[in-house]
Amino acid sequence: MSSAGATPVLPPPAAGALGVTDARRPSTLIAYRWELRKLVSQKRTYLGLGLAVLLPSIFVLVQNLRHQHPGRGDSIFTSQITQSGLATPVLTLLFESVFFLPLIASLVAGDIVAAEDGNGTLKTILTRSVDRGQVFAAKTLAALTYAAIAVFLTAGVSTVEGVVSWGFNQITTYSGTVVPATEGLALVFAANACYLIPLFAVACIGVLLSTVTRNSTAAVVGAIGLVILLYILSGIPGLEAVKPYLLTEQFENWHGLLRTPTDWTPIWHSAWVCALYAIPSLFAAYLVFLRRDVTGG
Repeated sequence: MSSAGATPVLPPPAAGALGVTDARRPSTLIAYRWELRKLVSQKRTYLGLGLAVLLPSIFVLVQNLRHQHPGRGDSIFTSQITQSGLATPVLTLLFESVFFLPLIASLVAGDIVAAEDGNGTLKTILTRSVDRGQVFAAKTLAALTYAAIAVFLTAGVSTVEGVVSWGFNQITTYSGTVVPATEGLALVFAANACYLIPLFAVACIGVLLSTVTRNSTAAVVGAIGLVILLYILSGIPGLEAVKPYLLTEQFENWHGLLRTPTDWTPIWHSAWVCALYAIPSLFAAYLVFLRRDVTGG
């Protein structure tokens, strides 16, 4: 029997009510920070960044050892190598965009999920108060962040070393227009930012392979192997109609930024073509990650 005026006993709030559960759940941003801390502690991270610093340094050293004789080549920037230090980051991007930057991006993207499987730590991560979607988003963002850091680190190193060697001078663009050094510097870094469009697509493919294969080596080799395969396909006679839609053809999309006026056509084309590679890759990886059985360890 209950007495009049007695205080009623209320049931505990349901899970999620008044934001009780949500208040205790770390945000995706916090999970992203966790992933960045992991990258800082891994040797593979510094292997890629070491290449990003070493390769432009070797290029500048070789050019200096040539007694500053102007180079010859297909690019208009080759003939400007000793006339303006701003030609150095452009030529470095031309060289590294074909293979080395995709390799650097794949080193982390191909390892970002597979490393957890190899170390047996995926079960621990997925039993935290973070859902799988947050973990996957954080890992993907970390892989893309690493790719962006590698590109701009390469651009920064090559720009500084080029300017120290040959000066901060005006430069001639692909269209033959001479632009002042400050504008040329802005164009150089805009071009590197534009190159991130296809590089992010490579990283997304690496994340897919990392999730599906559960093996870092297989994922890295698979991502780079796909890039090489696409280069081979682009050189096969009779496949000219397919060539504009190959991912590797988008590695030169940034050339449009170094023309006057800016040629946006290859950039917009690259954006939607790369999306055809990146979005399905991430969606497939996400589905596999959601269904991952970690009960065995």
